[in-house]
Amino acid sequence: MGIGNGSSSDVPLASHKAMQDETTPLLPIKVEEDAVHEFNGASFSGAVFNLSTTIVGAGIMALPASIKMLGLIPGILMIILVALLTEASIDMLVRCSHQGKITSYGWLMGDTFGQWGRIALQVSVVINNIGVLIVYMIIIGDVLSGTSTTGVHHSGIFEGWFGPHVWNSRPVVLLATALLVFAPLVSFKRLDSLRYTSALSVALAVVFVVITAGVAIVRLIEGTVEIPKLFPEIDGISSVWKLFTAVPVLVTAYICHYNVHSIDNELEDKTQIKPIVQTSLGLCSSVYIATSFFAYLLFGEATLADVLANFDSDLRIPFSSVFNDIVRVSYVVHIMLVFPIVFFALRLNMDGLLFPTSRHISHDNRRFTIITISLLAVIYLAAIFIPSIWDAFQFTGATAAVLIGFIFPAMIILRDPYGVSTKRDKVLAVTMIVLAVVSNSVALYSDALNIFYRKQEA
Repeated sequence: MGIGNGSSSDVPLASHKAMQDETTPLLPIKVEEDAVHEFNGASFSGAVFNLSTTIVGAGIMALPASIKMLGLIPGILMIILVALLTEASIDMLVRCSHQGKITSYGWLMGDTFGQWGRIALQVSVVINNIGVLIVYMIIIGDVLSGTSTTGVHHSGIFEGWFGPHVWNSRPVVLLATALLVFAPLVSFKRLDSLRYTSALSVALAVVFVVITAGVAIVRLIEGTVEIPKLFPEIDGISSVWKLFTAVPVLVTAYICHYNVHSIDNELEDKTQIKPIVQTSLGLCSSVYIATSFFAYLLFGEATLADVLANFDSDLRIPFSSVFNDIVRVSYVVHIMLVFPIVFFALRLNMDGLLFPTSRHISHDNRRFTIITISLLAVIYLAAIFIPSIWDAFQFTGATAAVLIGFIFPAMIILRDPYGVSTKRDKVLAVTMIVLAVVSNSVALYSDALNIFYRKQEA
């Protein structure tokens, strides 16, 4: 099986196994028999924190660069628009799932489009989540060990404190992080077990926003910041195409659909999922807008793809180096705590692809361990060799993320297997598909041109 069927018994019949392939949940409802009696449902706040943690990850670090590219007003409007579309797409999934008594995104895709629909979603989640976790690793490496992707070296925290050494080089620091931090956190088998780390991670994200906003406001009062551009600079058709490269970053910043059913499954009152989603998206949108605005105001046209790398320079305020370190450390810890939430769905979907007829991974410690170690190794190695988070975001955002977040939910509502869609739903679904396909196709085309020109210049 690999991804759970919501049943507590295993029936070794071929026909039942075939049915499991079609209707197997993407994420488990309850993973341990003895835990069922102890677990009385996730709280509203715990669900909000878990969903918010899924949303606010590495995407926030690339949003200021997106604002720099789009201009302040279009950039903020795009953040709000994508949030509204995300809420609509999640609502489509939840309404269909509740009507059909479906307990996972994968099961819903399988029930609507058959086995290949479920597989398409699982592949998309695997690609998206591996890409996102690689970005997390890259950011941790940038902050702790430094980066030189722009041609200018930005010192990491350890390099700034102790100087360059082998022990604080990027490969060693990331290896230590994987073994000492990620390995223990990804060993949990139920999502609600991470509710406290999720709450802490959201708090650390708020710390990052508050400090960034405070420094920017002080600089604004002193008159030492540049006036940000309100609209993009257009000097030819190539600059228009380049604007579309910000779309995948915005899409990736809101992808949380693969964990919505897990959170919904752990609620006693299913009607709470809608306000939970709205609360989480409202909270995350506020954090995104504040971070994008104040970080772009603070660094202007010098804003990097990973804005954390900007916090190695003089902020031109008292105790600048202290604030730099607090910002970078707080967000790195935030990312470390977000990592297991995203990894949770990645591991289950990878197991479902590799072992579709086996029993649930939570009941097989050997398979659980092998898949966990293998995925951590792949993510670690990719983070060593991929130079920039922008490159990773462009690929995952324009392919897997847009499928998970918008195209698949829209296709489900158009097929309408449970008779829940209205005329408005279908118009919105068609609009989502058209916008997603056009904008992300242009973004991929523009990225390909940029890579080609970079190679020519090299």
